[in-house]
Amino acid sequence: MFTIGDFARHGRVSVRMLRHYDAVGLLRPARVDPASGYRSYQASQLAQLNRIVALKELGFTLEQVRAMLDEQVSAERLRGMLALRRAQLEAALAADAARLAQVEARLRTIESEGTMPATDVVLKPIAATRVAELTATAASFTPEDIGPVIRPLCTELGHRLAGAQLVPAGRLTCYYEPDDTGDQVTVHAAVPVAQVTGNTNGLTIADLPAASLAATTVHHGSMDNVLPAWQAIARWIDTNGYRSSGYPRELYLECPDDEDQWVTELQEPVTPA
Repeated sequence: MFTIGDFARHGRVSVRMLRHYDAVGLLRPARVDPASGYRSYQASQLAQLNRIVALKELGFTLEQVRAMLDEQVSAERLRGMLALRRAQLEAALAADAARLAQVEARLRTIESEGTMPATDVVLKPIAATRVAELTATAASFTPEDIGPVIRPLCTELGHRLAGAQLVPAGRLTCYYEPDDTGDQVTVHAAVPVAQVTGNTNGLTIADLPAASLAATTVHHGSMDNVLPAWQAIARWIDTNGYRSSGYPRELYLECPDDEDQWVTELQEPVTPA
């Protein structure tokens, strides 16, 4: 038998929490001294304590935990529930990391205001290109809306290309088409193709129009940090007397496993204002 303090230490919970579990009928002590009122626990009760704590960490209320314990949740089912919760937490961490990167990108943009831009913008023509593509809709141009759409879309594009009768002739290109309201965005993930010889495996064949002039720059690093580069293009367009005349494009030149080593050319078709 263990005192309540020793049992709390072995179970990695507080004494206060054990008293609460006793009060609500979740985990009764194995013995209560009638004279002193001291609670004692058995080592075998650690298994039930572990289930209570695990289910609480999954977000269940104590009432729900009691009902599940009454149903004798198996260790296998509990492992599955914990694995799901772990995946949810990992997704939340990834989302938080992406938001942090976006905040840092905004800060860098703010800090660079009023200084000479570090981004070199080059004006050049873009040739018309036939592409095989997939499309999806994002709620807006914000990174938190674009990122969860474009990443799986590019992955699916690669899978479908492997089973299509197409001859790729260039690198991954993504471009973005706003709707008439300016809110929702049609996201395109595309790969240039030299010829279409048969089955496209669900890919759409489209022709990207030529641009006689495009303001371009090369972005080094993760696309989570691309905002300053796109805004540098916007400032260059405005300062040099041009206006946007087509959908912005991203040409992925190098995409190693480490996204911080990515190299992407940003392209925005323009005409003289």
